Amino acid sequence: MTTADLHSIAIGLLCSLGVVAIGAAVLSRLRARSLAASILLLTLVPLLAIIAGVVITSQFMFTQELKRTALVWLAVTLVSVPSAVLLGRSIARKSVWERDAIERERSAERSRRELLAWLSHDLRTPIAGVQAMTEALEDGVVSEPEDVREYAQLIRLETHRLAGMIDDLFEMSQINAGTLLLDVGPVAVDDVVRSAVDAVRPAAEQKGVRVEVDGRPSGTLAVGAAPELMRVLRNLLGNAVRHTPESGTVAVSVGSDSDEVWLRVEDSCGGISDQDLAKVFEMGYRGTDAREFDQSSAPQGAGMGLAIARGLLDAQSGSIDVHNHDSGCRFEIRLPAA
Repeated sequence: MTTADLHSIAIGLLCSLGVVAIGAAVLSRLRARSLAASILLLTLVPLLAIIAGVVITSQFMFTQELKRTALVWLAVTLVSVPSAVLLGRSIARKSVWERDAIERERSAERSRRELLAWLSHDLRTPIAGVQAMTEALEDGVVSEPEDVREYAQLIRLETHRLAGMIDDLFEMSQINAGTLLLDVGPVAVDDVVRSAVDAVRPAAEQKGVRVEVDGRPSGTLAVGAAPELMRVLRNLLGNAVRHTPESGTVAVSVGSDSDEVWLRVEDSCGGISDQDLAKVFEMGYRGTDAREFDQSSAPQGAGMGLAIARGLLDAQSGSIDVHNHDSGCRFEIRLPAA
């Protein structure tokens, strides 16, 4: 190998290293943005480095042999670049999917731990109360008929509360596992609203809260499951009545836009803090105001109510959201129109 050959090799290496250095700098900027672009760049840099080294070494003298070589490079580029793009997109999608799956699993694990913490606390309180009352009855500490009757009622209420918490836990597990099956079909929304309002009106009147339905029956039909929609709406109304002060108003309205039907429940609770507003549908979250999706005015549960509501509506291809308005908050249910 002559000195001229070594000189040509050195020049070619220097040119190629320059292209590689530029490619590395660009790659460091793209790495955090696009995996597909990074793979495309990794494919192009070696080709460009070889081309630069050969062209510079030949002193830009495009001989017949160099032209044939250039055509080969072009053919290789036409095959390798699209392949790199497709491979990059495939790897990027897989990476994003795996990252999202890991994050979902971590989020589910956090929710399970929080739920277990809430349950261990909330189950302990009624169980301790039932145990104390049954021991009092058993030891004869309470013997007067009126007192015995009162203790029996309290025990019944606490066991009912425990049963409700266990039912919620079982239903939440079905929702998380994706095994909740509903009988979905056309639903007369006006009938659901009327039944839900009639169910909560006695409690509202007892508290001095007005429950109003905006507008007249419109015959609106939605695609959903009537019993589950009834449950969600009834409990949203009960929740609104419970948090609305005396002489306040809870308003229910029904409407449609585009291909969706919406139901809104507005109360006069004064609103929900921004910190709680973003988390009210999380399993186990009760927030500073402890707003809870509950079936009665009994003590608050394990914070699964609104999460169950969202799960029930998800199973009907629906959704639920919440916003503050002037005097309180607005829960909005959306379902596909029939």
